[in-house]
Amino acid sequence: MKKDELKILIKEIESDRVERKESISDKDKICQAICAFANDLPNHQKPGYIFIGVKDNGVMSNLTVTDEMLRELADIRSDGNILPFPVMNVQKHTFEEKDVAVVEVSPSQTPPVQYKGCVWIRVCPSRRRATPEEERRLAEKRISGNLPFDTQPVLGATADDISTGLFQNEYLPYAVAPEILEANQRTVFEQMTSVRFLQKPDGLPTVAGILVAGKDPQYWFPGAYVQFLRIEGKELTDAIKDQKEITGVLSQQLRALNELIRLNISIALEIPDTSPDIKIPDYPVNAIVQIICNAVMHRSYEGTNAPVRIHWFSNRIEIQNPGGLYGQVSPENFRSTTAYRNPRIAEAMKVLGFVQRFGIGIQIADKELDRNGNPPLEFQFEPEYVQVTIRKRP
Repeated sequence: MKKDELKILIKEIESDRVERKESISDKDKICQAICAFANDLPNHQKPGYIFIGVKDNGVMSNLTVTDEMLRELADIRSDGNILPFPVMNVQKHTFEEKDVAVVEVSPSQTPPVQYKGCVWIRVCPSRRRATPEEERRLAEKRISGNLPFDTQPVLGATADDISTGLFQNEYLPYAVAPEILEANQRTVFEQMTSVRFLQKPDGLPTVAGILVAGKDPQYWFPGAYVQFLRIEGKELTDAIKDQKEITGVLSQQLRALNELIRLNISIALEIPDTSPDIKIPDYPVNAIVQIICNAVMHRSYEGTNAPVRIHWFSNRIEIQNPGGLYGQVSPENFRSTTAYRNPRIAEAMKVLGFVQRFGIGIQIADKELDRNGNPPLEFQFEPEYVQVTIRKRP
């Protein structure tokens, strides 16, 4: 602990990386704070600090810090009430000639961390119990701290389950510059491992390899498709006009969806006082494409057979992807913060030209809708899914 940094933090009243206690008397709350800092829900990736001997307003409380007190604080780590064990450092410091016990808590690599069976988190300057959704996000942080799911091997599959022709003809030329392909003379196996479609050294296909260039992606991932329903009315119970299941590798799905969207768009003809006539669609194509690409990119492919769903009603389009918000993304910051559940799939979609830049799909859709005269996007965030609603142009 650097004392100069601690002197700054101790006075930051609104910081969500700091908690102050006048004494050690309320040990429960100290343990809750340790648990919350270990969970690091805001994803600061920096330690949190508990200053014992300091009032809430930052004024010292004339506490005498003894060796026994420091041992008692240090013992919190291994008394079995906080699990997994937190990574902690306990020290005595002097500020303004007064004793302060400082507990430094590092973010856990294996959240969610519990104190007596409860998950505690830090939200702004307050501490509280985590909701089920927040616990799920913490669990995903644990996964995201290890190997991303789309980079993990598909057990039971072999290199033969990847289409060499699809890989060499439709993916590799866009992923690697032609001069590099000519110069390095790599084998197909080496090329596939270089883009993480196969895993070294055993050559097992990765999740991304199967979804992007697999011969039969839906055999390995039954939910890796898009369900399209065109409904005559405004409710799911109304008559179905058209329905399709869009399967294949991701590029085939996205191309088929692009065509399907254009077939279902209606064009209104407006005749102004002066020519030429203006043709205005009921939905801007690019806005729908951006939201669908986001759904395919950010959906969960792990532990679910649910597809991406597109429900096209008479007055709106609802696009729903399995899996809630990921990592540090929240309902409050989703427009400005990006975290990738599937970084290899995101990379492949950019290589193939379905995504031009990362993190701006919603902003592009917002702009297209506004330009076309449609209402703004509507979002629904649930632990199991995210749903985006696009309203028809009035």
